[in-house]
Amino acid sequence: MQLAAAQLPAHVQKGLRSLYTLHGDEPLLIQEAGDALRAAGRAQGFTERTVHTVAGAHFDWSEVLAAGGSLSLFAERQIVEIRILSGKPGKDGSVAIQQLAESARDNDSTLLLFVLPRLDKATRTSAWFVALENAGVTISIDPVERAALPHWIAQRLQRQRQRVTSGEEGQRTLQFFADRVEGNLLAAHQEVQKLALLYPEGELSFEQVENAVLNVARYDVFKLSEAVLGGQIARAQRMLDGLRAEGEAEVLVHYTLAEDIRALKRVKDAMNAGRPLPLALREERVWGPRERLFERVLPRLSDRQMAQWLQDAHVVDGIVKGLKQPDWPASGWQALHRLALDVCRACMTGPAARVGSPSAATAVVRPGR
Repeated sequence: MQLAAAQLPAHVQKGLRSLYTLHGDEPLLIQEAGDALRAAGRAQGFTERTVHTVAGAHFDWSEVLAAGGSLSLFAERQIVEIRILSGKPGKDGSVAIQQLAESARDNDSTLLLFVLPRLDKATRTSAWFVALENAGVTISIDPVERAALPHWIAQRLQRQRQRVTSGEEGQRTLQFFADRVEGNLLAAHQEVQKLALLYPEGELSFEQVENAVLNVARYDVFKLSEAVLGGQIARAQRMLDGLRAEGEAEVLVHYTLAEDIRALKRVKDAMNAGRPLPLALREERVWGPRERLFERVLPRLSDRQMAQWLQDAHVVDGIVKGLKQPDWPASGWQALHRLALDVCRACMTGPAARVGSPSAATAVVRPGR
């Protein structure tokens, strides 16, 4: 049985199953889901808890099998928690997990809780994971994407009886908050809690949030596509500055930008050859949020523009590897900024995207030009 993370609070109020599996890469949400299950278990008499951490290929599964089938002398019911750090239990682990899943069907004295990292498709179709799904409840803990982060922050504030002002001012406050904590959900949670310590219940002004919330954002280089192809100039600049401050390799940032440019060019060439856009995207293995961005920007991009970007990406490849180029900045990061903002500006929507518009887009400093 699969369950969405948002459904867990209502689910535990109706009673617990004997087997749960949490999988995902967001530590805060994994911890909160596990806490909710453990609290519900204690309320239902599961008073003892043992934790087994699988951290290598030579883990002794017999200890877990024994724990799952035995009762403590001091507790009527127990929680047995198995943390598989790699998400790969191995051959012996696969057999043991299937045995545990089968025994859980008729065992109301033991609550089994598996905690796993984010799993790929092959792992989710493996025999041991299918056994966990069939015998119990699996919950995928998905990350909070940037677009959903303001709403997530507002919900967390509401839990501690705080809120931002209504209307555009409140939306500006939430967007500012999200910019400060993007990619670092645990720190975002801590910043929300800090507001409860600093200010009373009720409405929070932009100034209060601005003064209190630290810049604790952490950026994923592979999320840079969302900002660039989404035409989000301020966010793209912020991400590039953040990646540089975090010590990210210039060549990896360049690879991310260049791969998007190459993929756009290949899809555009396929469309020119008569391929429908959905088929061209599928052939180039472009899907998910990236697919939606490609669908939005490709119709407005010319062959000449993408050929120029491809040439520029080649130039920047040399710059980040130490080669100097005429009419380009010598700094690899400045060259990356210039390439990213060229693409970003062309992907903008609305009046600011029009050539000659006196917007922030055209006011961006372009080093070396």
